[in-house]
Amino acid sequence: MTSIFIFLGTLMGLMVLGMPVAFALILTGVALMYQLNFYDAQLVAQNMLAGADIYPLMAVPCFILAGELMNAGGISKRVINLAVSLVGHIRGGLGYVAIGATLLLGCFSGSALADTAAVATLLIPMMRDNGYPVPRSAGLIAAGGVIAPIVPPSMPFIIFGVATNTSISSLFVAGIVPALLRAGGLVVVWNLLSRKMTAAVQPRRSWSERGRALVDSLWALVLPVLIVGGLRGGIFTPTEASAVAAVYALFVSLFVYREVKISQLTELLVKAARTTSTVMFLCAAAFVSSYMVTLADLPAQVTDVLGPMMEHPRLLMATIMVLLLAIGSVMDLTPTILVLGPVLMPLVLKAGIDPTYFGVMFILVGTLGLIHPPVCTVLNVVCGIARISLESATRGVWPFLLVEAILVFLFVAYPGFITIPMGWFH
Repeated sequence: MTSIFIFLGTLMGLMVLGMPVAFALILTGVALMYQLNFYDAQLVAQNMLAGADIYPLMAVPCFILAGELMNAGGISKRVINLAVSLVGHIRGGLGYVAIGATLLLGCFSGSALADTAAVATLLIPMMRDNGYPVPRSAGLIAAGGVIAPIVPPSMPFIIFGVATNTSISSLFVAGIVPALLRAGGLVVVWNLLSRKMTAAVQPRRSWSERGRALVDSLWALVLPVLIVGGLRGGIFTPTEASAVAAVYALFVSLFVYREVKISQLTELLVKAARTTSTVMFLCAAAFVSSYMVTLADLPAQVTDVLGPMMEHPRLLMATIMVLLLAIGSVMDLTPTILVLGPVLMPLVLKAGIDPTYFGVMFILVGTLGLIHPPVCTVLNVVCGIARISLESATRGVWPFLLVEAILVFLFVAYPGFITIPMGWFH
């Protein structure tokens, strides 16, 4: 128990003091080294190097670059135009556009922040001009933005797979049905809320206009089919899929839509590199604490604490989900994965819970922290774009946050919603 208190106390204490998470993770590992009486600075450096030198993490920079190219190359804009042409004319139509766009764009970027920023930039001004309540619109887009981390090519699934030695391909496939159900839940809530709105609707598009919008977006719609089909067909690995996505996005942006010039590539590469460096440094830092977590045998100590629940997997899952929900309110998703994933996975395996199912549930709960205070990074992005306060956005997002939380506990009570569809793809 001493190691658990040192681990949590040091990590949380440093974060409360305002220290960046990556440095807090390193110092937490150092604190455990001192507690176990074998501090060695060289060991810290070696583990950081090992944490960054993991082949599956090569997918991270490629998918980040693909997302940058898609947003700059007009791919995101064309997906939204297609959605507007199909459902923009019905009551609350732009809300359905937002849900559909966040679901589709999640298949391109794999990043909640990139997905949300792209949709919010294009749709918030349009929804404001058509009389939609801005806080509610912002809340819907933020709630839709957290679909991205559970559809391939999900960045959190890649990081979780690396951290816990879980099949990334299985995680990608297992996230498809929960993502569709999450989008369906948002549709139901938006349908109820939009009945009381007096917002203007978009003019009905003719079938020829819809056809042109579909043809214009075909290059964009091919990408998720290419990635999922290639993974399930065994044509390439998730890491190779990231390279395919980046090259495809580069080709479409430069030579098909022609909205990216050669002169802009340097700027896009630098932006992707900055984002990549943040993620990779977090992974490197987390490897120090993960190494010490293993040596201190923290998973066994956690198992002792939760031992009475080991014979009741659903109760154990419910307890872990509540724990993750609480931690997600004060810690961003990536650090949560890197810190708790390696600690909880041995416990889950001992209880006989499918590791892929647990990975999907872990990310589902972790994404809720992206849209509820105080961390709420995705909600903060939408606030900045919509120029509204966090308090207003929080009021706008709560009905959507509630339905997403209900879905999580539905998946705990009835795991078949995830485990049965997993079998359809094998």
